[in-house]
Amino acid sequence: MENSQVFAGLDIGTTKIACIIGRKNEDGKIEVLGHAKAPSIGVKRGVVINIENTVNSIKTVVREAQQQAGIEIEYVSVGIAGQHIKSLQHHGGTLRENSEEVIRKKDIEQLLNSMYNINLNPGEEVIDVIPQEYIVDNEQGVRDPVGMLGKRLEANFHIIVGQTTAAKNITKCVKLAGLKIVNLILEPIASARSVLTDEETEAGVALVDIGGGTTDLAIFYDGIIRHTAVIPFGGDIITEDVKEGCSIIRKHAEELKVRFGSALSEKNRDDEIIAIPGLRGRPPKEISMKNLASIIQARVEEIIEQVYYEIKNSGYERKLSAGIVLTGGGSMLRHIGMITQFITGMDCKLGLPDEFLADDVEESLKSPIYSTTIGLVLVGMDRFEKQMQQIEKERKRQSEGEDDTNEEEVGGAQEVEEEVKQKRGFLSAIKDFFEKDDL
Repeated sequence: MENSQVFAGLDIGTTKIACIIGRKNEDGKIEVLGHAKAPSIGVKRGVVINIENTVNSIKTVVREAQQQAGIEIEYVSVGIAGQHIKSLQHHGGTLRENSEEVIRKKDIEQLLNSMYNINLNPGEEVIDVIPQEYIVDNEQGVRDPVGMLGKRLEANFHIIVGQTTAAKNITKCVKLAGLKIVNLILEPIASARSVLTDEETEAGVALVDIGGGTTDLAIFYDGIIRHTAVIPFGGDIITEDVKEGCSIIRKHAEELKVRFGSALSEKNRDDEIIAIPGLRGRPPKEISMKNLASIIQARVEEIIEQVYYEIKNSGYERKLSAGIVLTGGGSMLRHIGMITQFITGMDCKLGLPDEFLADDVEESLKSPIYSTTIGLVLVGMDRFEKQMQQIEKERKRQSEGEDDTNEEEVGGAQEVEEEVKQKRGFLSAIKDFFEKDDL
């Protein structure tokens, strides 16, 4: 096995920390070499609140995944979420010095990198910059301007912004666990990569990832991401509601929610009763399933209403022909798709990451619980392949002896190729402050 073929995704969530190590097989699907998950006791609503506990959990899952895979990993793609995350639409442009030369990748990178310097509120940092479409000399709707002639190069960008301290804490945890981040990816974007098809993103779709601490939204239209949002409620707050409403301990509340919970109270009869063990010799406690569903329904309605508000606020409500796709652990709650349809009036389905997994992958990994982790692996693969394609283009241009190929570009391609070898399959460089010693 060549290490350059291996990719790793690390999902640092509120309820779990999961790691998947995989590679692409002959059919273009993920062959999972190793995977593991452990309870997350140092993260709340997507934000690290206890570095030591988080580091220990990361070490545990990575060690187990490495043992299964039979290899050691050094670089990982990591997801980021939390209520501090927000998205911006931004327009940027640059004038090229020589309009007689075709637009090259370095022109695109120069424009993209300039977006990391936009004015933000104190304490905020640009996490990721996603180009939506390019404009070359007022010619709009350009997907890939490389090779075109033009004086002015512009683009519309979707920019992900988060708190600098939150991003640094995630990076510090990963670094203390003996790993390096090569891609820091917004979790709903990773989840979307693993559960959505090209047809759905082209037609227009809203991906809703219901996690433990947050519910993440990503809206796609015409194959382009248009809007992202993070809602600070998830499965954990539903468990808390059940705990308080039924006067039981959290462990029993979680079990009730998972095994018997429903998002629609009308689907349960009044005479359906669940008995849970009493505490320290006390008699069993009886709980009505209809009452349990009523508690859950109230909170689910609040979450979906906030999701619907974000969809309407995006301006794409009437353009989402593919409707809503639910994923994440919270999407496994019974009847949640039905209540989502009631509130939004939009088609709704459950999103599973099974389409991108090899046939021999165990069934447990095909659950919505692993949508984000699998998506992180897929995004790592995508970025690697994109960089490799660029290397081949530069090689071809050099071999054909094109007059407009300069030594700087050729050298740049060689540097990227060397980085591929060193990073064993990952190419994207993390920002300088993520690697500072003071972390």
